[in-house]
Amino acid sequence: QVRLVESGGGLVQAGGSLRVSCTVEGSFTMYTMAWFRQAPGKERDFVAGITPTPPGETTDYADSVKGRFTISRDNGLKRVNLQMTNLKPEDTGTYFCARRSITWLGISSSADDYNTWGQGTQVTVSS
Repeated sequence: QVRLVESGGGLVQAGGSLRVSCTVEGSFTMYTMAWFRQAPGKERDFVAGITPTPPGETTDYADSVKGRFTISRDNGLKRVNLQMTNLKPEDTGTYFCARRSITWLGISSSADDYNTWGQGTQVTVSS
C-alpha cells in the first residue's frame, strides 16, 4: 500500500517563502513525482514535476511559478520537496503531491496521469 504524506504548508505574507514536502511510503525512486495545487472552486493544476534519478533527473514547472519555485527529490528519504519563494496571493491553495502511474515515464501536467495522491497541505498567501 503506497501512501504520500505532505507537510509544511501554512500562512505567509506575499513575497515570503515556504517549503512543502512529501514523504512516500512505498516505491519512490522509479517514479516521476509532481506537485499540483487546487484553489477553492477551481480545477487541480500542475505546479512542478521531477523525473526519476538515475539516469538524470529533469524538472518542469508551470509558467506561473517558473523562477520562483524549485522542486527537488531525496531518494534516500523518499521525499520530494517544493521550495516556494516570492509567493503571491494567487499561489494560495491546497498543494497535493502525486506519483506518476507508471514507472520511468516523464513529467506530465495532466492529473489523470498520476494515480497516487497525498491528502494535501494548505498554503495561504496574504496580500
